[in-house]
Amino acid sequence: MIVHIANPIYDSVFKYLMEDERIAKTILSALLKKDVVSIAARPHEYANENRDKISMFSIDFAATVREADGKEHFILVELQKTWLETETLRFRQYLGAQYSDKRNIDRNSHEGYAIPMVTIYLLGHRVGDIEEPVVYVNHDSYDYDGNMITKGIPDPFIESLVHNSIIVQIPPLHGQINNRLERVLSVFDQTKANADDPHILSLDENTYAGDDNMEYIVHRLTEAAADSDMRQNMNVEDEYYSAIENRDTAIMNRDKKIKEQEKEILEKDKKLSEKDSQIRSLALALKDKGMSLQQIASLTGIDSERLKAILGS
Repeated sequence: MIVHIANPIYDSVFKYLMEDERIAKTILSALLKKDVVSIAARPHEYANENRDKISMFSIDFAATVREADGKEHFILVELQKTWLETETLRFRQYLGAQYSDKRNIDRNSHEGYAIPMVTIYLLGHRVGDIEEPVVYVNHDSYDYDGNMITKGIPDPFIESLVHNSIIVQIPPLHGQINNRLERVLSVFDQTKANADDPHILSLDENTYAGDDNMEYIVHRLTEAAADSDMRQNMNVEDEYYSAIENRDTAIMNRDKKIKEQEKEILEKDKKLSEKDSQIRSLALALKDKGMSLQQIASLTGIDSERLKAILGS
């Protein structure tokens, strides 16, 4: 049976989705490839940064995760979502704020070590020529000869200064479900968007039969699709981004026109320089034959003052 869900690419829908603790644990467990035992959104961390330029929706979580060996530890998860292309400086600025936030220091650490952090980027656009929808960027430690260091790793000092990242490219999600993560991310698959209404994705609920967590996610998104306030919020986002795209298109066209004008000016300057060089060579040749500047000007039809400038005299 086909069900219609609200499109979680929209900030309002995504926020509604991630506010549910069970869903947040399900999505983050799949992304981290670890069992998220407990999770809590950091207070006052919902934000739409720099509305005048881009949308960079951010949520920070504090999570207890269980490793494959059964050990549990506490981490911070910084989740950022954008559906417009943006310069990486925006992400770095937000990341810098997290590094300098005193709340992210482990209070049980006498040395003042930071709580280990993982950053997750949900992108509504592709990154260069990378084809994989999900990219894991993990740090390792090496000695001078390139040998991996394992003794003493992970170390709290190193973990305080570097972090792992997960980059999700939403466009390459094309409905193939080969693992748990792809199943979870399938609710973001934009190829399932309704042709007449991009607010809605159409999913085959049989795909998730027997999977309680996924059925729960689909049910919450189905509720969102039927909520009039949510639909209005998506309309507002469409209007906002349409205005941004129109503005950016105008800026792009203006910049293109300026570049074309600059190119024309450079070509004219080049031709003028070449012409001046030819005139200078001719004037010098005539001057060597004993002709005066006035005679050369009369012969060439070039003003005496310009001849002086060309000849440098």
